[in-house]
Amino acid sequence: MKAKKLLNSFKYAFTGIESAFKSERNMKIHVTAMVLVIILGLALKISVSEWIACFFCFAIVISGELFNTAIEITVNLAMPKKNEAAKRAKDIAAGGVLVCAIFSAFIGIWIFLPKIIELF
Repeated sequence: MKAKKLLNSFKYAFTGIESAFKSERNMKIHVTAMVLVIILGLALKISVSEWIACFFCFAIVISGELFNTAIEITVNLAMPKKNEAAKRAKDIAAGGVLVCAIFSAFIGIWIFLPKIIELF
């Protein structure tokens, strides 16, 4: 019985990820960026430590987007009418994702720019 509960929890989690991907434009943008970074990483043969940094960034940004989506949905349910505090909560959550994405982009530039410059 416990194994079934565990499997269901994974099923629900994957359903949530799929739902966010289907419904959220920014999730599609982040996943597209992740795929492009993977392709670039393979093409430029980045090191194991660089892959670890990239996958850490992927996890942070995608997780941030999932949390942001959950917060937005919850706030919309709790406060369907316009409300300044609800807007503030949603803006702050979106800001958290932006911070993750910006720092991930800096890490990507740090990893990839020298390799791209080397090509020329």
